[in-house]
Amino acid sequence: MKIRAFFALTLPDSVVRWLADHADTLCVYDKKTEISWVDSDRYHLTLCFLGEVSLEQVEELERCAREKLADFSSFQVHINAAEYYRVSRSLALIAALPDVNKELESLHHLMVDVADTAGVNHTDEDFKPHVTLGRLPGINKFNAPDSWPAIDMFSLADSVVLFQSKQGEDGSIYTPLFEIPLQDLA
Repeated sequence: MKIRAFFALTLPDSVVRWLADHADTLCVYDKKTEISWVDSDRYHLTLCFLGEVSLEQVEELERCAREKLADFSSFQVHINAAEYYRVSRSLALIAALPDVNKELESLHHLMVDVADTAGVNHTDEDFKPHVTLGRLPGINKFNAPDSWPAIDMFSLADSVVLFQSKQGEDGSIYTPLFEIPLQDLA
C-alpha cells in the first residue's frame, strides 16, 4: 500500500490564527476566484514533500529521522513573506514563506537526506519550505500583486512530523504518522 507523505513543522495556534487573518487579506487578489483556500486547522510548514511511500518506508523514515535528528536543537522560524509559488505544471500555491536561515536550511536538507537514506524517490527541485494558504491550478489567471501585504511572525520549530496526506471532500486531510521532538533550546 502506498501513501502520500511529507515532513513538516507544526505551528502554534497563535501563528495559525495570524496566518488565517493574513490569508483573509489576500482574498482580494483572487479576482477570478480560482484559489482554493486551505482551512487554517490544516496549516503546517512543509519541510520536504515525499510523494508516494510504502508502509515499510515509513518505518525506515522514522528510524532514519530519529537517528539524524537526535542532536538537532529547536530554533525560531521567522515567517516574513507571502508569494505565488508554482510547484509544478498542475499546481500553484499562495504560500507564507519563512526567512531561510541556516537552521531551517539545515533541517530541510537533513529531511531530504532522511528520504534518500530510506529509499524514497522524491523531487526536491526548486522546493521552498512553506505554509500553504491556498491552492490553484498550475495554469491560471491569477495576477500576483506587485507588493504583498507584510508578514512578520515567529514560530518555534520544536518537532518534525511525518504527515500522511489524503484527498478529502473539502481538501486534503493530514494524519500524523510520527513526530520527533527537537532538542530544547533551554
